[in-house]
Parts: sequence; structure tokens; C-alpha cells
Amino acid sequence: MPETNTFLAPHTPVSHPLHGSGQVIVDSGDAVVVRFGGEIHSVLRSELVRARSLDLALESGAFDDSAEGLLRASALAIRSVNDQWGVFSRSRVQLLPHQLWVCHKVNRQWPFRWLVADDVGLGKTIEAGLVLMPLVARAQVRRLLILAPAKLVPQWQKRLYEMFDLRLQMYGREIAKASADFWGVTQMVVASVHTLRQEVSEGRAEASAFLDAEPWDAVVVDEAHHLHADDRTGETLSLELLKEMERRGKIKSLLLFTGTPHRGKDHGFFSLLSLLDNERFGPDKDPEEQLAALPEFMIRNNKAKVTDLKGEKLFTPVTVESREYQFSDAEAAFYDTLSAFIIDGRAYASNLSGQAQTARMLLLIALQKLAASSIAAIRSALIKRRDKLASVAENARATIAATDQPETLDDAAVLDEEASARLLAELMDGEVARLEELLDLAEPIVSEQKIERLVELIVTDLPEDEPVLLFTEYKATQALVVNALHARFGYGRCAFINGEGKLENLLRADGSYGPRSSTRETAADDFNAGKVRFLVSTEAAGEGIDLQERCATLVHVDMPWNPMRLHQRVGRLSRYGQTRPVQVFILRNPATVEARIWDLLNAKLERIQAALDVAMDEREDISQLVVGLSGPSIEVMFAEGQARFGADSKPAREGVSTWFDQASATIGGEDLVKSVRNMLGNVTRFDFAQVGNNIPKVDLPDLERFLKLELERQGKRAMNREDGMEVIAPDEWRKTDYAIAKRYTGLVFDRNAPIDRKQAPTRLIGIGHSLLDRALKESLDREAFLARCSRLKVPLLITSITDEITGHGQTVGRIVVGACRLADGTVEILRDWELLKRLNLVGAADETLPSPQAAGQQLTDLAQDLIIHIGKNARELAEGMTRPSVRGEVLLVPEDDDD
Repeated sequence: MPETNTFLAPHTPVSHPLHGSGQVIVDSGDAVVVRFGGEIHSVLRSELVRARSLDLALESGAFDDSAEGLLRASALAIRSVNDQWGVFSRSRVQLLPHQLWVCHKVNRQWPFRWLVADDVGLGKTIEAGLVLMPLVARAQVRRLLILAPAKLVPQWQKRLYEMFDLRLQMYGREIAKASADFWGVTQMVVASVHTLRQEVSEGRAEASAFLDAEPWDAVVVDEAHHLHADDRTGETLSLELLKEMERRGKIKSLLLFTGTPHRGKDHGFFSLLSLLDNERFGPDKDPEEQLAALPEFMIRNNKAKVTDLKGEKLFTPVTVESREYQFSDAEAAFYDTLSAFIIDGRAYASNLSGQAQTARMLLLIALQKLAASSIAAIRSALIKRRDKLASVAENARATIAATDQPETLDDAAVLDEEASARLLAELMDGEVARLEELLDLAEPIVSEQKIERLVELIVTDLPEDEPVLLFTEYKATQALVVNALHARFGYGRCAFINGEGKLENLLRADGSYGPRSSTRETAADDFNAGKVRFLVSTEAAGEGIDLQERCATLVHVDMPWNPMRLHQRVGRLSRYGQTRPVQVFILRNPATVEARIWDLLNAKLERIQAALDVAMDEREDISQLVVGLSGPSIEVMFAEGQARFGADSKPAREGVSTWFDQASATIGGEDLVKSVRNMLGNVTRFDFAQVGNNIPKVDLPDLERFLKLELERQGKRAMNREDGMEVIAPDEWRKTDYAIAKRYTGLVFDRNAPIDRKQAPTRLIGIGHSLLDRALKESLDREAFLARCSRLKVPLLITSITDEITGHGQTVGRIVVGACRLADGTVEILRDWELLKRLNLVGAADETLPSPQAAGQQLTDLAQDLIIHIGKNARELAEGMTRPSVRGEVLLVPEDDDD
């Protein structure tokens, strides 16, 4: 009943009919100031009830049920460690220290604002899931929006469901039309940022519904470098979309992912960061002050630093080797003639101005890229161009419409391939005749030396049946490779991936040729399962597909002019789960200007790397960052180099070198090295040597004993079967929780268990599984504070640490710590995961023994001493709390303890 006379000391546990459980801050008589979770209220003393607590239990000397005390202690430890680290999330892949650390770092405050710029292949989807799952489990995140490039939207939906049982609805215009109020009723959504930005820019009704919907508790953005701004052209539509959401107060927490946050200019980088805090970041603010603030907002981990739980590095350096080939006489004649055609086209375009000149230059670059891929690729484009030019009037003109930045690298490749079809204006007088000449030279070339060298490489350099991932830039070259592999190694040994999911003129089993279709998912699954030996892909597999399960060999059949694509390609294999060193082969013709430019570029990148190594405390792979910053400049350089020297199949080395030094003067200069050093020298990053001891050494198997004990308490027994654990759910649970099934079979606590992905949400036990979540709730609600346990040598105190200072947005409101005084008088402090390990070795007391005598003063004094000791270490134990306060939760004493 309400306590009206007794003085309520600070920290006294109380309950209130409206606000629930809380702790007294100050008793001022009729009114009492109480902290209820993250809120503080002044309430009438008459409305408060002094809740049962460890203090009351020690005061009365009454022991609670042994099993209930052990269960409550275990539940407190489980919830604490998962809230901080997400370690009990039901990911199907083994969690890594840097991923757990990212979760720990981001979830220290609520709401959070972070940019995560990890290397490709370090598990951004897992990091996102680890951050979100604890928040979803305790209903802190109810409305969730994930924005990604359109082609990656299905992948985000699939992986978050399979790994974490997060069920997101994909947004599409047809889906929205079928729903009366999609944005109002759908709580968890994954959508294409391109689709949404287009709807907003066009003023569609769907956009109004989106922008007027309730705020999102958390927004996650993949490939966030598309939220870009330029000091000349302004902000991209994607950045404008996010800023409009911010202006309307629609984003509570924001998590950005990108491997290349800095795109060459501080203006764009600081514009991106302004989404995290527009008071501290922005292109008009002091750069030095912004860089100094980076550790609070930006995380970056690279492959050179990440480790397993033992501190062993996960990734070995990728080895890259070249395999050379030479043109045949017929190929050399074709390339020389094509180079002359390109040079004449550039000369003609240089006399034009404005959009007419830009359009023709873009077309010429597209043709140069096609030629560098294969004769089959350029021949296909030339045929299409000749036929279209012949069908239009001599004065036909068309322009290439200005487009926003492509969403993915594959989108950019598609634009390249379609360039010649979009522009019908002639490049020069008599172009059709010139095209006919080129096609006549290409006609007799049915076997290309590059493809023959590729087959030779596979036969002589690789073990028999070694899986191989091959990349081409264009579909015509892709078809050439697929046909060659089928002809040499047998039909059906090769799959392909491209943006359209279709290839023309493919060899069939009966020797005929025809079209063939294939989806990204089917091709990747067949390759990973070993159904095919080869997978040939355009840039469509350069992003968003994991191919490391069996394959450790990659071949660049042709080299992209945007070197960032090389890093994306290798990232399909050099990622967590790869068990072998990755080897990469490059096919190159040393007689071409393209190969010479690559040699000079690599040499320059090595010099930049050496300069950065001197300037930084930790080594950071500069190549991907430099090409990320300078990608467009490098593409232009390739085009100009081939145009200048391409007519000579053996250009003078000195001439190309001199030109390259001038053309690449702005790539990797002192300003770039300074920008990279300043950015990466200020970010927050995982370091196993510093934080490895704090990384939880627990996993899903550490939950099994707790769940079995709680089920036993409910009168149900978990039976171990060959395929996993079988459970009949308690009737009371099923009556009050519709998500709980009557019977569970095949339950497992092993992430690596051989279970079907579709069954994982119901069979893999972890936080988020309805059965375990209900067991935790039952145990946390138990009023058990003082209990005796077997297999316990000394009393074990379980405490919670909370922050007395409110308003700082702590995401993790309570951190659980254990402590005991050892026989030699020293105090052992156990972090939450260490505490769980200890509790899993403790047993409930034998209830058939006589009831224990009342607790003595000695136990009260011991508990107080241990609380004081923990308090002295609270700032270290509860990182980020301003004024940590320690409270005793449960005291477990040995079964045979007489005190």
C-alpha cells in the first residue's frame, strides 16, 4: 500500500500507477521527485509504493526462490550485453569484433548520427542489423526506413530478413497504389532513393504522402556518397531529398554507409556530413574545426586492421599478376584504323561548341572503351551506329540529355554501352563510309588473341576445376568469353550476370547459337553452390553480390577506365568468409596505350601510398581512395591518351610518360594526400589491441541454458533431438502472445548449423526469436533479489549502472556488472558477458533441503562494499555515462553459506 510517512532515501525503488517503476531522486515531503527510466517527474508521495528490491530483501532477511533469482540475474546479463553489442542477434554469419564494435559505438547514444565508411567486404548489412536489432527488440525503433540504390533494395530486404528476421516492405509505385496509405501504415520499409527523389522532384502525390508521414525512428542510407554536392552544379537530388526530410523533422536517427565518403572536394564531403549535424558541418564552415569533430560522427575500418576474436588478422593481401598477349596482324590493322577514326572525330568535335561538342566527345569516349574491351564489342556498336546513321537524314541531330549521377557502377556501364545508340549526329564527314571500312577490317577476325590468352591462362595457371570469376565491361565481350569457356571446358560450365539478365548469340548444347536469360541471384547461387565453374559478369556483380564461398580467383578480362570498379570487383571475393588468399589476373597488351597508362598510374599510386604511409600512424590502402577521389579525371585521361597516341600501336615510351605526368598532375598531389590524411587521421576506427579485451566472448550457445531453465520454471521441458531442440510452448505464453507457436522443433543455437535460410527465422535462437524474447521478459519481471545457488564458491552480486544525468540520449539505459570478493580479499569485477559465463556454471539450490536461515548483516555489509567498489570503477565500466550510479539487483550466495 502507499507509503505516506516513511522517508524515501535517494535511489529507493518505487512504483507509480501511471509512470511505472522508478528510483527516488529527492523526497521533499508531500511531493517526491522520481526518475522513471529516462524521464523525471514530481509525484505525490501518496501515489508511490516502495517496490521490493535487494535492499528490502537484505533488510527482511528473506531468501527468494533459487531458480528465479538465477533466472533474473541471467536475463539482466543477457539483455545488457546485447543492448551494447548486439552479440545475440540472429545473424547467419559469424559476427566479427569490428562489427560488434560498430554496434557498440553507434548505440552509445540515442538518437544517433554516424557515417560508417568501412572497406568493401567488411559486412555493412551485418553492422546495420547489429545496430538495429537491440533497438527493435525493445521497441525503441518502430519505424525504420532503409534507402539504397534500386538494384540493392531486394538484397537489403532479403539479408535483413534472413540474418536478423527484420521484415521490411519494399516500396514501389505499384505497391503504393494498391495501399490506401502505404507510408502511414507500413512501419519498416526499404526503398530506392532514386525512386523517391524522382517522385519528390516531379511533385507526385506519392511524394507528398512520403514527406507527410510520421517521422522515422531510424533511417539507414547505403551508398551514401550519392548524397553529394558540388560547388558549381549544386546538390544532387538524393541530398536534396534527405535535407527536405530533415527540414520536416522526419529523421530521428541516421546511419550512413559508404566506402568513398570524400569524393575529391571538401565541399561535397562536408555537405554529406551536414546531414549528421548541420550546426557543426557544412561547406561554409571552418574545415579544421569540422575535421576535429570527425571522431564523434565517422567510423572507418579497413581490411588491414580487422581481426577475429583471437586478434588474428582476417585478410591477406590480394596478389595481382598480369598475363600479356599480342594483337594478330588483322587486329593491329583494325585498331590502327579505329584510332585514326577516333582522332579525326575528336578533331571534328573540337571545332564545335557547347552541348554539340560535349555530346560527340562522350560518344567518342564510349567507342574507345568498347574498343579496349574487345573487337566483338566495338564491332557490335559500329554496326548499330552505321545502320542508324544510314536511316536518318544527313542533317539529323540529337543530344545527350543531362542525367543525374548513376546509382551504381553498372548503371554507368550501361550508359557507356548505349551512348552510340543515343547520339545520331555524325562525327565527321563521310562517317558511314569510314564505318564500313572498319567493319570490313573486323569481319575476318573471328578469334581474338585476348580470349585465346584467357583460355590458356585458365588451363596452364590454375588448378583443374578451380572456380573463376571473370569481369568484362560490355555484354558483347561477355558473350565472347562465355562461348569460349563453353567451347573449351564443356557446355553448362559457365554462368553470366549483366544488367539486363540476357545475352545474345550464345553457344547452345546442340552447337547452335541463340539468346539466353539468367537472373543475378540464380547465377550467383549456381556459382556459389558449385553447379558451374565460371561466372562471367559485367559491373552488375561489381556491387551487392557475395561470391567468396568457393572462389578465390578473379580475372579482369578487360580493365575499366574508372579504377574504382576494380576495387568493387575484388570486393566480391576479398570479404569476410574467404578462406584462401585471393589471386587476381589482368589481361594486358603491352603495345596499347591503355596498358601503358595503367602502368604509369599504378606507379604513381605507389608513390602516393609511400607518401601517405609516412604521414599516417596506421597504414591505409590509398589506391581505392585516390581513384574514388579522382575517378572522372582518370577516365578523361584514358580517353585523351588513346586519342593522342592510339594510331601508333607502339607509342614512344617517353612521349606517353611526358604526357601522363602533365595529365595526372592533379591526381594525388599534396592537396589530395593532405585531404586523405586529415580525414582518415581523425576518424574513429576499431583497434583490437585497445578494445579486444572488452569484446564479448559469448555467442548464441550461451543462451541455451537460460532458455531451458526458464522453460522448466514454466513446467515445460526442452528435449534435445538429432536436428535440434524440441519445445512445447507454455500455454500462458501462447494466450498473451500471438507470435508464439504451440510447438517448436529443430531449434538451434549455432549460426553455422546446416539449416535452410527460409527456416532460420524460426529455428535459430537469439534475440528477436519470440520464444527467447518471452523467456527474457518473464525472468526480468520476476521479483527475486536474494537467492542461494549451488556450484557457487563465494557470494556473487549483480548490479546495474545507470546515468543520473538525463537528456544525453543514452541508448543503453542500463549496464549490468557482477562482482564478488575472493578468498584472498580482492574484488573480482565481471562485465556483463563475463557474468553470463559465470552464471551458466551456477545451479539452482536443491529445494528438498531445509529452508535457509535468514540473511545476516554480513551479507548486507558485503553487498554495500561491492557496490562501493564498482562505483569507483563505474566510469570505465559504463563508457559514455556522465554520472554513473550503481544499484544492487540480485545477490546470489553459495548453497552452504551460513551467513
